[in-house]
Amino acid sequence: MAANDDACHDDLFGVPVVAAWGMGVDSTAMIIEWVARGLPLSVVLTADTGVEREETYAYLPIFQRWMDRHHIEHHVVRYIPKRFKHWPPYFSLLENCLTNATLPSISYGGHSCSAKWKIQPQDQWVAGWSPAQQIWARGGKVVKLIGYDSSPADSRRYAHREGHVSDLYDYRYPLREWQWDRDACAARIRAEGLPVPHKSACWLCLAQKTSELMTLPPWCLRLIVLVEARAAPRLQTVEGLWRKSTRERPGSMTRFIRERSLLPSAEIDAIIAGAPIDLIDFQRVAAEIPLAERPTMRDWIDRFNAGVERLAA
Repeated sequence: MAANDDACHDDLFGVPVVAAWGMGVDSTAMIIEWVARGLPLSVVLTADTGVEREETYAYLPIFQRWMDRHHIEHHVVRYIPKRFKHWPPYFSLLENCLTNATLPSISYGGHSCSAKWKIQPQDQWVAGWSPAQQIWARGGKVVKLIGYDSSPADSRRYAHREGHVSDLYDYRYPLREWQWDRDACAARIRAEGLPVPHKSACWLCLAQKTSELMTLPPWCLRLIVLVEARAAPRLQTVEGLWRKSTRERPGSMTRFIRERSLLPSAEIDAIIAGAPIDLIDFQRVAAEIPLAERPTMRDWIDRFNAGVERLAA
C-alpha cells in the first residue's frame, strides 16, 4: 500500500476528483487507500437519505474526524424538495413514502430512490462547485470515485452501470482496479486503526436481510409497519417492502415482524388500524395552511413516535 505507486493515474492531477462516500465498508476503504497512495482527492460527498441505520450515523463523525486529520474537504448533502403543492413538506425518504402512500422504488423493481436521494443531491452540489464549473467550461470532466468492490454482489451492480457515459463525469471504480473484495476493504480499514463500519443501507430497503431487520430498534420497526400500512391500499403487484415472498422470508416486513414477535401484535394492529387514517387527516388539515406556516411530515412522525412510545410503556 505504498504511496505514489499509481503512475497510471497521472491524468488525475489538475482535475477535480470527487469521492462518493456511502458511510459503508467499501467506500471507506476506497478513500483511505486512495489517500495513502498519494492520489488527488478534491472533495468527499455523502448523501443522507434520512433513513440510515443508527450505527451508520454513529460512524459518520468517526470518519469525518479522519478526513479532517488528512485535510480532506467533505460535505453531507441531502435531496431538498422544492414544490409541495398541498402536502406537508418532507425531507427524507421515509417522509416521502408516507406523503405519497408508497414504498421505495426498489420494492417495485426500480432504482429511482437511489437516483433521487443519493445521486441527485451529490450532482446538484457539484453543479454549484467552482472547480467543476471551470473544468466543464474547458470541455473537461469531473472524476467521480465510486466504491464498488470485486465481490459478486458489487460485480452485478457494476455491470448495471458499465457503459454509462456522462458528458460531465468520468466514473472510476478504484476497488475494482485494485481487485479488492469486501474482506480486503475491512482489513484496510482495520489497518488504518479505524473501526469497520456497519453495512450502509436504508432500513426501509428491500436489500435489508432478515438478520439485519431483527437488530433494528423498536422505533424503526414501528415505522416499517406504518409505511407498509400506509401504502397497502395501493399495492397490487407487491406484498410489501420485501416485494415478494421467498423461502426465507415473506414479502411484507410487517408480517415478518409479527411472526418473529419483534413487536407485540396488539401494537402492530393499533398502528395499522389508526395511524394511516390519522396521517390522512393531518395531510388534509395541512393543505389548508399556508406553506410558510404548514407543519412538516417530520412533525407528524414525531407525534406518532411519541404516541406509540406511550402505548408501549
